[in-house]
Amino acid sequence: MFRKVLIANRGEIALRIVCACRELGIKTVAVFSEVDSDALHVRFADEAICIGPPRSKDSYLNIPRVIAAAQLSNADAIHPGYGFLSESAYFADICESSHIRFIGPSADAIRLMGDKALARLQMSRLGVPVLPGSNAVRTEEEAVSTAETIGYPVIIKAVAGGGGRGMRVVHSRSELVSALKTAQTEAACAFGSSECYLEKFIERARHIEFQVMADEHGSVIHLGEREGSIQRRYQKLIEESPSLIMTPELRQEIGSRVVEAIQGIGYSNLGTLEFLVDDRNRFYFIEMNTRIQVEHPVTELVTGIDLVRDQILIAAGERLPYHQADIQFRGHALECRINAEDPVTYRPSPGKITYWHPPGGAGVRVDTAAYAEYIIPVNYDSLIAKLIVHGSTRYETIRRMERALDMFVLEGVKNSIPLHREILRSPEFRSGNIYTSFLEHLREPRSELAITYSANG
Repeated sequence: MFRKVLIANRGEIALRIVCACRELGIKTVAVFSEVDSDALHVRFADEAICIGPPRSKDSYLNIPRVIAAAQLSNADAIHPGYGFLSESAYFADICESSHIRFIGPSADAIRLMGDKALARLQMSRLGVPVLPGSNAVRTEEEAVSTAETIGYPVIIKAVAGGGGRGMRVVHSRSELVSALKTAQTEAACAFGSSECYLEKFIERARHIEFQVMADEHGSVIHLGEREGSIQRRYQKLIEESPSLIMTPELRQEIGSRVVEAIQGIGYSNLGTLEFLVDDRNRFYFIEMNTRIQVEHPVTELVTGIDLVRDQILIAAGERLPYHQADIQFRGHALECRINAEDPVTYRPSPGKITYWHPPGGAGVRVDTAAYAEYIIPVNYDSLIAKLIVHGSTRYETIRRMERALDMFVLEGVKNSIPLHREILRSPEFRSGNIYTSFLEHLREPRSELAITYSANG
């Protein structure tokens, strides 16, 4: 078992890792930028080291400083959380060469699955359905030819991408060239690579992802599905499990394909395979995330399994303590991402939280590193908290989430709570008629959102 883990992240996920390590009896080292000196992960870790100025590239993405902090503190492992360096094969290589254990999959696995075009090809070879698409397209002529072969509409995606950046939906040849240039520029800025590929775009698709867990001894299981169809700008806002469209037969079919594919690539640790599902319940692999997901608490609540704890144990060489037959799904879980952003325009809204009272009660969990008087910096992601609730049925869970949102007092910054309220009370969401472009077609007048916001801070 590890003696000391350095947490190469910030915010709620850094605090979540501190909690898991404490329960395992592992000492922790927090790294932080100058603007995060008062952050809760800094306060609750056993040690803390400042690694640079506020900009991510000078601190949380600065590999030499992160490694130096690990060596200075004698940490024997690094947990990258999500975002930042969590899917950097280069960072995983550097950890290995520095004799520090990277808590995640191997660098080779990250490299393989991190290239979205290569990952599609690999999954196809292993028998997992994929959407018609291409490898990296580098010229306008190549893009036009590929799009005409696939058939419009198509979606442009960054090869090294994630989080919705470097993505554009194109419905005709006249839109393609300018959209490709925009996507390539955005991809270069976000990921250091401008390479993009094309994929067939499904209108009104549902976004389904399967959580997998694999140890270094060849055991692989899946922990069922999460649905993340409620998105804005290709980033998920609400996640739930189970999905209403998932029958036991469909879960078995996708789950068995997923487990076989993970075994086929020799993958170890946690990962999530993401799929699009069409209106005939045909599923298509789109990408894999080789890290813990933002929405992992949804799976934790319906399975009773601590994913972060098990992620650490697997990295320490432990065998999976579960077999597939041990995994049982109980009740329903929902997660709302509470972001510091305008609920109408989605523009970030950094600033000071002047009043803070998160909800509680039966079946309510709040993962956050925020507190009253905390200043949300302009430098990082706008996530303030994850509000997760669990109930015996979807109806009960929605009602519980509505209650929790009403009792969530968050003042001083604009936030997404009013938007979540609007989504949850829409007839389409309540009936389960959801899809990835749901927000674009939400019929309730946006003016009411502004009224709701002004009345609730």
